[in-house]
Amino acid sequence: MTVTVVPANEATWDDLQTVLGTRGPAARCQCQRFKLQRRESFGSFPVEERAHRLRQQTDCGHPEAEATSGLVAYVDAEPAGWCAVEPRPAFTGLVRTMRVPWEGRDEDRTDESVWAVTCVFTRQGFRRQGVSRVLVRAAVDFARKRGARAIEGYPITTTDVITEELLVGTVGTFAAAGFTEVSRPTLRRAVMRLDLQELPPTSG
Repeated sequence: MTVTVVPANEATWDDLQTVLGTRGPAARCQCQRFKLQRRESFGSFPVEERAHRLRQQTDCGHPEAEATSGLVAYVDAEPAGWCAVEPRPAFTGLVRTMRVPWEGRDEDRTDESVWAVTCVFTRQGFRRQGVSRVLVRAAVDFARKRGARAIEGYPITTTDVITEELLVGTVGTFAAAGFTEVSRPTLRRAVMRLDLQELPPTSG
């Protein structure tokens, strides 16, 4: 099995939609839960509008694009996984209304040098093959090359979860990519972080 990962703008829109599927939480969400604007609710716009926004955010099919909002994984050339990764302030709903990233922490919510992984999803038929771990490792490299000084994830802490909860990834997936836990804001969610800047040289 060969897993390759490309920026979403280098994948086709059809491939990304193949990963998300036509039913289930990923298909319904279209990765917009953490993108809500002020005065918006998740149920206030239909799935077609969510898909339209995701297509704009990823710029799928345009490899020349300067920016994109995620990564697509392929297993032996078959579209298999998706990871949402961007500077943390780009996830407007995460910044404004979500409790998990901020509880008990003194963080500058406008700091664009801190990136976030908000979704890690593997298509049915390709799960339990390490695709999510490859995606998170690729997200680290993707963020580092674009100047990130740190990257965070907000995974589930228990295996007793529903499928929708798993969209944020698991603690084990992030730990395998070098992330360490920095807080446990709820019983079911952790904040995990990886600092990307090199430590300053020691004196003497």
